[in-house]
Amino acid sequence: MKAVVCEAFGGPEVLALRELPDPPPPGPGEVQVRIAARGVQYVDVLMLAGKYQFRPEPPFIPGNEAAGEVVAVGPGVSRFRPGDPVMNRVRLGAFATLANSKEEDCDPIPTGMSVEEAAVFRGAHHTAYHALIQRGRLQAGDWVLIHGAAGGIGIAAIQIAKLFGAKVIATASTDEKRQVCLEEGADFAIDYREGFRDRVKEITGAHDGVDICYDPIGAQVFDESLRCLAFGGRILVLGFLGGGPSTPRTNYLLIKCLEVIGVRLGGATEHKPEVGRANTRLLVELASQGKLRPRISHRFPLERAADAIQAVIDRKVIGKAVLVG
Repeated sequence: MKAVVCEAFGGPEVLALRELPDPPPPGPGEVQVRIAARGVQYVDVLMLAGKYQFRPEPPFIPGNEAAGEVVAVGPGVSRFRPGDPVMNRVRLGAFATLANSKEEDCDPIPTGMSVEEAAVFRGAHHTAYHALIQRGRLQAGDWVLIHGAAGGIGIAAIQIAKLFGAKVIATASTDEKRQVCLEEGADFAIDYREGFRDRVKEITGAHDGVDICYDPIGAQVFDESLRCLAFGGRILVLGFLGGGPSTPRTNYLLIKCLEVIGVRLGGATEHKPEVGRANTRLLVELASQGKLRPRISHRFPLERAADAIQAVIDRKVIGKAVLVG
């Protein structure tokens, strides 16, 4: 099989396309997938640099979300058979042409969705659904502030929030990205770089802020976001793309009865796998109805994985980037 290998910790330059032995036949409860498309995420950037919480030692094959066709099934597998189109997850190994996944980590490709879209659908939309609906307790009519809204999990969050009846204020850094946010359903799209609190307060009027803030940025964005919350508001902490974590002023949390809520999908599904499976079934059904759809701005052949990683680093990607072939 062909595979892109991380040969040392570093940037995109550490990636090399190699011919490797095929994986072994799938074991009990496993499915072997011939991968046609795989997603490229900021998590991959961190993993190449050795800065992610899961830190495999090189050499390793990056990537954890993909889609393709089942070519073999192991003993005990009942949901799939060879020839079935699936989207699959692996802890490592998606940047290859073959991979084995647990049966429970595979799902049918939603009706009407391309294999490229399927490769990047589950992670982002499951994160957004879990964050907003299960952790944020979103209700119809809530005001939601979404940071990094033109990214993969940001666009997914816009779609989920609007589907469940929220009013959305999206933040993004360029006119092009803000226009995409509006196209995806955001009610307002604003520039956050020079401060956004006053604009959020102006938009929400008598409500005096948002009910939920969806924050994968952290750092100073988190600090200002606290000032955007209405009484009893919740801020969802999804990551630290802005450079690092922040320390909330607990007196402010006390006065306005605010909640700071951590969101880590992997931890949640590990502790309650049955909830994760139910979420995925729902999301696949919504996608099959045409209500959810990932947005892909960049497509690269597998041999240009380094270029895909660099596009993520340079923040050129709107929605998702995909490696095909």
